[in-house]
Amino acid sequence: MPPLHITLVGLGSIGISFAALYLAHSNAVIKVYDPRPDLGDHIQAFLPDCLRALSFSTSVDQLIAQGRLLICASLSDACHEADIVQEQGPENIEAKTATWLSVIQEVRHDTRLWTATSGITASEQVKHLSDKHRLLVVHPFNPPHLMPLIELVPSPQTAEEQVEFAKSFFANLGSGHNSVVLRKELPGFVGNRLAFVLLREAFHLVTEGVVDVADLDTIVESSIGPRWASMGPFKSYNLGGGPGGMPHFMTNLSGTMQSIWDDAGALSLRDTVFLSGADSKGSPTASSAATTDWAEKIAQATLRKYGPPTPAMLAERDADLQRILRARQHIDVNDCPKEC
Repeated sequence: MPPLHITLVGLGSIGISFAALYLAHSNAVIKVYDPRPDLGDHIQAFLPDCLRALSFSTSVDQLIAQGRLLICASLSDACHEADIVQEQGPENIEAKTATWLSVIQEVRHDTRLWTATSGITASEQVKHLSDKHRLLVVHPFNPPHLMPLIELVPSPQTAEEQVEFAKSFFANLGSGHNSVVLRKELPGFVGNRLAFVLLREAFHLVTEGVVDVADLDTIVESSIGPRWASMGPFKSYNLGGGPGGMPHFMTNLSGTMQSIWDDAGALSLRDTVFLSGADSKGSPTASSAATTDWAEKIAQATLRKYGPPTPAMLAERDADLQRILRARQHIDVNDCPKEC
């Protein structure tokens, strides 16, 4: 079979990571487009570390020379001959609607349309499209070249064949990725809903002066982080209930759980506006301040502690994730019943 032509629209951290995943684990031709003027330099700065994390030794220049990676100057060029167009652009509905209205004019009638959005449903994105059956959410977890889960979230109009193709694509990619099909559309899907509820409480606890940014990270990294790396909350708390399992856990801890739920933080980002900006030392620029005091405090405290992300920091994160994932694979093997 001829190689697939996959077009990636939007080359931020998610787009770069997907490019590495597809280049390292398929023979697909990857065409990339982003309106940023420094796209070539941006790819040269960030893609090599992602490829090295996958033990893929071919350089960016070699991939371009081989015709495996094409950096396109226009959306029209990027969409030409595409079998799959996958966007991971700005996380707002206006941008995504505009992208699909343009893409649909450039692609074949059978080109598959994927959106790697963090939370905007396919139904919202196809409201103004006459062809609503092709778009499928393929929600990754950052960085997708390493994190082995894709949430597939069809709209009620998405054709079942589109879902089955995506399931087969990721199952056969050879990267160890799993795909889970969600049965209902909802903002943020499942992974981000769980993560962002935790993040809101983290914001609340820091804002209230209970802990600082670094101490909260230490608590997560040294408690629920390792636990949830080996098992999800249902399995974990079922074990926490002892011989009685989850029923005993819920009975025994119901009072504590309810008091925590009642006391949970209720911060809102609704009236907060963030603009881009941090200087080379990680200090927010004047334009990056938030319009609410608590959000500005959190943003500045985090940048002061960790600084803006750099390629070296991302490479360190990737190495740490790989060690955890290798340990997780070891757990899976040793947790398998004797008969399997």
